[in-house]
Amino acid sequence: MAARRTSRTKAAAPGSVGLGAGEMAQGAPPAEVAALEGRVVDAGGAPLAHYRDPIGGRWLSLVALPLERVAPTPFQRDLSEPHAKRLADVIGRVGVFLDPIVAVPVPPEHAADAEPVRFWTPNGLHRLTALRLLGARSVTALVSADPALAYRILALNTEKAHSVKERALEAVRMARGLAALDPKRPETDYALELEEGALVTLGFAYEQRPRFAGGAYAPALRASDGLVGDGLAASLARREARAERLLALDDRVAEIMEGLRQRGFESPYLRNFVVSRIRPFRPPGKPAPEVDALLDHMERAAAKFDVGKVKEDQVAKAAGAAEE
Repeated sequence: MAARRTSRTKAAAPGSVGLGAGEMAQGAPPAEVAALEGRVVDAGGAPLAHYRDPIGGRWLSLVALPLERVAPTPFQRDLSEPHAKRLADVIGRVGVFLDPIVAVPVPPEHAADAEPVRFWTPNGLHRLTALRLLGARSVTALVSADPALAYRILALNTEKAHSVKERALEAVRMARGLAALDPKRPETDYALELEEGALVTLGFAYEQRPRFAGGAYAPALRASDGLVGDGLAASLARREARAERLLALDDRVAEIMEGLRQRGFESPYLRNFVVSRIRPFRPPGKPAPEVDALLDHMERAAAKFDVGKVKEDQVAKAAGAAEE
């Protein structure tokens, strides 16, 4: 069974969580922090300070790293060149770099392939690129000894809003990396890292078809295609096959859209309209169908879709996000 979303935790009472300001610098850091800062020095960088984070009390180091020693994690979203150029322009005009990246040491199993890179950043791709465009020599970073942070990119990356495509490609790349580390570990153990099972399925589809309009299918999949308790490697194989079905379904949707256009219907929401018509109706309060049942229904409905029965006002009333 797919894992269901749980409601968010209630807001805590003000001032009841974490460390006070004076506590964040108290105590001696553990040996792992000294070892981490030693790795920074070995990479040609310099430790600047260390402290305990205000929520979990974990030790972090603020460091300076040579730019060539840092690279984005290999499983995050693709670069948006316009965004990087805008960011470089702003940093250059302001004349100061104020937003340190997050970084972790490259895992040992990737160290040989990563040279000369010594640190990965899960959330600094565009800032690194902007600094390189500006000709910068170094970058400030908050460094953690916890390698799990590198796999929490969907939760950590806040420097630019993600589209469905970006989130999906990150999720599938990350899922492969996690499966290589422990293929039998349940997919549900990675709820924070992967965020949604549907994103991994959509990621497979985007890899095969970069212009795939996954946003039209995301709401239906999100309700049905949750994370499962099976081993990650096995679940990835099923998701890849599921993506094949989704692409075949989208081919049929494209045929329906062409038929509607030939009848004179034009709308940026045309795909969303078709998908909404072939998606099963779910009464309020009723659970969503499991994903395979969802795709079965949509395939049958698409196969018998009659464009001749569509009325102009039905398309005009279509709502939702435009195609990506």
